[in-house]
Amino acid sequence: MLVLEDGTSFAGTGCGAAGEVAGELCFNTSMVGYPEVISDPSYAGQILAMTYPQIGNYGVARADLQRDTPALRGLVVRDMCREPSNFRSECPLPDFLVEQGVVAIEGVDTRRLTRHVRDNGAMRAVVSTVDTDVSSLLAKAQAASSLVALNLARTVSVREPFEYAADADDAAYAFLLKPAPAPRRHVVAYDCGMKRGILRNLHRAGCRVTVVPWDTPAADVLALEPDGVFFSNGPGDPEPVRETAAAARALIGRLPLFGICLGHQLIALGAGAQTEKLRFGHRGANHPVMNLRTRRVEITAQNHGFGIVFPSLGPLVPEASDGAAEHEGDLRLWAERGCAPVVRNAEFGRIQLTHVNLNDGTPEGLAFLDHPVFGVQYHPEASPGPTDAHYLFTAFMRLMDGRADYLDIDLAGDRLAEWR
Repeated sequence: MLVLEDGTSFAGTGCGAAGEVAGELCFNTSMVGYPEVISDPSYAGQILAMTYPQIGNYGVARADLQRDTPALRGLVVRDMCREPSNFRSECPLPDFLVEQGVVAIEGVDTRRLTRHVRDNGAMRAVVSTVDTDVSSLLAKAQAASSLVALNLARTVSVREPFEYAADADDAAYAFLLKPAPAPRRHVVAYDCGMKRGILRNLHRAGCRVTVVPWDTPAADVLALEPDGVFFSNGPGDPEPVRETAAAARALIGRLPLFGICLGHQLIALGAGAQTEKLRFGHRGANHPVMNLRTRRVEITAQNHGFGIVFPSLGPLVPEASDGAAEHEGDLRLWAERGCAPVVRNAEFGRIQLTHVNLNDGTPEGLAFLDHPVFGVQYHPEASPGPTDAHYLFTAFMRLMDGRADYLDIDLAGDRLAEWR
């Protein structure tokens, strides 16, 4: 049984490990890429429903996993495939779920479930293969912890620093990608729940990467003498991840910074921004985002339940914001105006809104105009997802090279540059 905290229930059949789990229910709209999705540490504390009806068709290739051990609480699908067909498959998905202890249920009307969450917002839920009493499971769902105010980054971060070794990833994708260039920049990456695909893309952009735990002080990072610092994706609410936000604040203006998803939010928190919980989050590989600087639209991969409140960064600078002095409630209006607005931050000067979500008008990217800092809310590493946003890793290299035009890249020319 799957039971939501409002009493909505769904019966199904177990298709993973036996047991019972509670967490926040969310849905992902990706049609492919379930191994990467299931192994993404950003799903810590959550029960994941896949909206695409059949999952498991091509099995599991361990090279595609974003972490060796999944962090999600449970999995909900419509139809689980037990006999995959793919030359890279190493095991069926149900076998992998049993091996990893992930409780899963199939036979659920995931279209109805997704509509219910869209209409009513994110909520807690319980999946059980051992208790099928709805009233019992409802009580457990209502007693489950909320993701708000929980520091989940500490649960998925590495414990000790390490140097990323790319040999295994290079070999696994040699059939698909051109050889990686020799490293020419040293990057320190804060691990708040980082996906392996991000490390691979930093390496393929020309970086030697040292990974450090989420709470590493800024002074320790500076002692490593990097050319730039990266802040990773991760699960849950950014507000409790105070140590990483403090490190970002201390590093602004000292080194080039780049943040993805949670890392983007933590940089903004370091600059005094506020964040908010979204109604049901963005999770999938088909979200349209406009780069307000280039006017190009990217189809992006996303996985987050919280976002930045753009007006909280400061008042608009009218001369750099098409004459506007008041913030727009729907940021898509900036796309219509053909303008990338700029605010005046109390401590770090001018900050530009560089990207906006065309589905709901939420902020998707920021660039500090007086410091070498930028971040995006979505996932340019395409693990899984489209390669439209690959140019952002190139942009980070250009930022470390000192180029003012680091973000102004034709994504059409960059997105397939590394493919054979």
